[in-house]
Amino acid sequence: MEKRWVPTSICNDDTVKNIAEQLNIDRSLAQILVQRNICDFDQAKYFFRPELTHLHDPFLMKDMDKAIQRIEKALSTHEKILIYGDYDVDGTTSVALAYSFFSQLTKNIEYYIPDRYLEGYGISTAGIDYANENGFSLIIALDCGIKSLDKVDYANSFGIDFIICDHHLPGEEIPKAVAVLDPKRVDCEYPFKELAGCGIGFKLAQAYAQKHGLPSESYLQYLDLVMVSIAADIVPVVGENRILAYYGLKKLNTNPCEGLRALMEVSGKTENYTITDVVFTLGPRINAAGRIDHAKHAVAMLLCQIDSNSLEQSESINLKNTERKTYDQDITREALALIGDSDILINRKTTVVFNENWHKGVIGIVASRLTEKYYRPTIVLTKSNGHVAGSCRSVVGFDLYEALSGCADLLDQYGGHKFAAGLTMQEHNVDALADKFEEIVSASITEELLTPMIKIDAEIKLSQIDGKFFRVLSQMGPFGPENLSPVFVSNQVYLDKAAMAVGANHLKINIKQQNSPTFECIAFGLGEFQNLLQPKVPFSVCYTIEENVWREKRRLQLNIKGIKIKE
Repeated sequence: MEKRWVPTSICNDDTVKNIAEQLNIDRSLAQILVQRNICDFDQAKYFFRPELTHLHDPFLMKDMDKAIQRIEKALSTHEKILIYGDYDVDGTTSVALAYSFFSQLTKNIEYYIPDRYLEGYGISTAGIDYANENGFSLIIALDCGIKSLDKVDYANSFGIDFIICDHHLPGEEIPKAVAVLDPKRVDCEYPFKELAGCGIGFKLAQAYAQKHGLPSESYLQYLDLVMVSIAADIVPVVGENRILAYYGLKKLNTNPCEGLRALMEVSGKTENYTITDVVFTLGPRINAAGRIDHAKHAVAMLLCQIDSNSLEQSESINLKNTERKTYDQDITREALALIGDSDILINRKTTVVFNENWHKGVIGIVASRLTEKYYRPTIVLTKSNGHVAGSCRSVVGFDLYEALSGCADLLDQYGGHKFAAGLTMQEHNVDALADKFEEIVSASITEELLTPMIKIDAEIKLSQIDGKFFRVLSQMGPFGPENLSPVFVSNQVYLDKAAMAVGANHLKINIKQQNSPTFECIAFGLGEFQNLLQPKVPFSVCYTIEENVWREKRRLQLNIKGIKIKE
């Protein structure tokens, strides 16, 4: 599917000129800084030189003082503490961090991860029953709990206290816990609102260490876990998250915790990790434990110490990921066949597919793949525990949650946000949901929103790209949401030699412009251009710039995102 190329809005020229001169950098790079609201020297210094001293005081977070006081009481009276977390990457890294930190201070501590299939998302009745039956009087919940009003009340009935560390949007009412740490609370004045769940756990550890005079290394040693959660949970890589991600990547690439080190080893990539590498290499493997088996195995791996069974644990997780890939590929193939064989489905503005035998643990991944293929709001449904469960994905600019709200009469439960959601329903309503979802989406979505977009940061000449240009560009990382790797466009480029097909549908090309060096390029998923690109015929490319490291040799490479041939 051809993508729209959308240029970023033009900045104030004087501001761009001043930044370029003050920093002695290319104007195109200065333009990108200004587009990202970095408009003077001090802001640029803060951006290019992240410092751990820039992290905010954790006690600025509402209820942090109450949380620390309750933990101090539990430690002094030898209460049993249960660290409770969700089964995804953010939840399991959160639990590993909090359990590791507080187990340095007490032996009366355990962790608990709910079963994805038996208990579902968030705090469960079964988890509270486990705490009650085993004598736990304090539960520290991470990456969940902000809407668990009834579950917290249930725990209170047993005399079990809750500290909630969450980063999701609260409802109108806050749970009656001892402390609720969530920067998104309307009454919380914490300066940065976009921490991941593991980031909230990190601030809890930082606050305890700060109050008790513990060395900063007591909590900074977990920065690699925090960075993995930031990457996998797709939170904005700006502000405090960017500082945490910057130092977390540094730790991952030099001295990772033993569990991550072993996971890197079995993944086949052991160095030079970026946020993108974490998203596609480590994140899916950690997630696979909860999708295919139980996420407690992911926590066990992350908690491994040196000379322990870390390699064995990580190999087991890797096998689960291989199993997950098989389910993912098989179900995607079946779903594509369902759509391709139906004139009704192929011509809709939505995708809703159902098969009672699909594995619930991977339907979210399949929904993402179908959205990539057809680029329209998508729901993938399967049978689970006597009802139908669904994962939903949207396209940029369309509010999926609002569309689901219009189908609420057909659903037992639903939740999520603009771009991703989950639901449960009765099987007899599946056809009605498919029709109503199509009706609601068709009434409001535009053709423009149904066409994928590439956001262009700047137009440049290939001759502008040199070592200094790339060094400055690299310092804009770590890249992620709200600080994406800049996409450049260059026009009137030519093939230096014939395009070469690689892999399933990819291209390798060499391009140049007048008075420029030749650049090697990789173009993933653009194999159809192999015979369309001809010598001496100009075309345009949009791309990111990266460094290709092969046998210790480094060279710049363009990662082509789109090609347009002049008619």
